[in-house]
Amino acid sequence: MTTQRAMQFLELSESRIFARYESDIAGEFYAAASGNIVTYLKKAPGKSSDIEDSLGVYLLDKGDCVLAVADGMGGAACGTEASRIAVQALMDAITASGHSETGYRETILTALETANQAVLGLGVGAGTTVAIAEISQGGIRPYHVGDSEVLVVGQRGKVKLQTISHSPVSYAVEAGMLDEQEAIHHDERHLISNYLGAGDMRIEIGSGIKLARHDTVLLSSDGLFDNLHLEEIIEIIRKGNLRNAATQLITLLNERMSGTNSKYPSKPDDAGFILYRGS
Repeated sequence: MTTQRAMQFLELSESRIFARYESDIAGEFYAAASGNIVTYLKKAPGKSSDIEDSLGVYLLDKGDCVLAVADGMGGAACGTEASRIAVQALMDAITASGHSETGYRETILTALETANQAVLGLGVGAGTTVAIAEISQGGIRPYHVGDSEVLVVGQRGKVKLQTISHSPVSYAVEAGMLDEQEAIHHDERHLISNYLGAGDMRIEIGSGIKLARHDTVLLSSDGLFDNLHLEEIIEIIRKGNLRNAATQLITLLNERMSGTNSKYPSKPDDAGFILYRGS
């Protein structure tokens, strides 16, 4: 399957979970009531087992939606199951909650607590990160556990929202002890301090912000952020056709993971992301 064939225009009329793709590349472009949505999953180069990333797109009333990216840990089988548990728990909770005039904060928190207990219950040391964007009433609120991220970029490249990964390296960047260039090449970048499946798991809830018409929302596992510099991602997604932006991200990600240019980071890994832009 080629990237161009994978990036089809499809009408999305119901909530969907994307997980355990067998092909190396699986990406789809959707038009929904809330806006345009791109979902993308890619196995690490040469990997034969199931992808450990999972995605969820949950459509709500009045054009609202909840988006989620989960990145499983603990070995291929365990990681795949853990990330699937996270996105399925959200699906179940949102379906059960029905329409809400006041948002889905409590529903999302309950789902994450339920997922944490379910992953712990596997009893095999599995875990998963998760990043969630609740898009409702013209605004967005992020929730995250671990190092999957939520990013909101304006048309002129202004970063309006960026979650801080729960990792020692990200905390060092936030404190000014490391710059972004040093961080992306750091030997301990892969270490995280918080995840679903931990007894002391914590959920970070970001402040809600309003979305302007041309703002772009990106949710991604670390497979993208470990291979592309933040300024590269921003420049690609900030303007133009969302399909073209996704194709550029995919092309550059494939190039970096191939390791053909030693000047740039190359950390082969499963990669999953969702791009969103309101209609």
